[in-house]
Amino acid sequence: MAEFVPPDFDVPLELATAEFVLEPLGPEHNERDYDAWTSSMEHIAETPGFPWGSWPHEMTLDANRHDLEAHADDFRRRKGFTYTVLDPADGDVIGCIYIYPLRDNPETATVRSWVRKSHADLDVPLWHALAEWLESDWPFAAVEFPARG
Repeated sequence: MAEFVPPDFDVPLELATAEFVLEPLGPEHNERDYDAWTSSMEHIAETPGFPWGSWPHEMTLDANRHDLEAHADDFRRRKGFTYTVLDPADGDVIGCIYIYPLRDNPETATVRSWVRKSHADLDVPLWHALAEWLESDWPFAAVEFPARG
């Protein structure tokens, strides 16, 4: 199987703008992440990229921690890259970014993102910043990313 990113690629550990900061998602974000998505389940389900209805779904805080540990493990193994979206003012979790290989084409990244309902106005600016970042700083041959209006 082809590598998702080349072995010598330095995976970015942060993207910072005036509106948000991205950092790798891990179990240290569990409570803030859980609060972010559980307070916005209907909003996330209506976000482009989440049409199939398998997530978000009810789960416990412990199950969420397990999910975050799996994403952190994927990041360490360079199999997928999940970032938490933080408010630069207070560090609260306001969303999440998932960068994974397309199932049938590991050279293509498929990207999904969500923001909590209270920060819905950041969905399009986040999408624009991600599209630019993925183009300029990542080695993907192509990126599939649900468009925003």
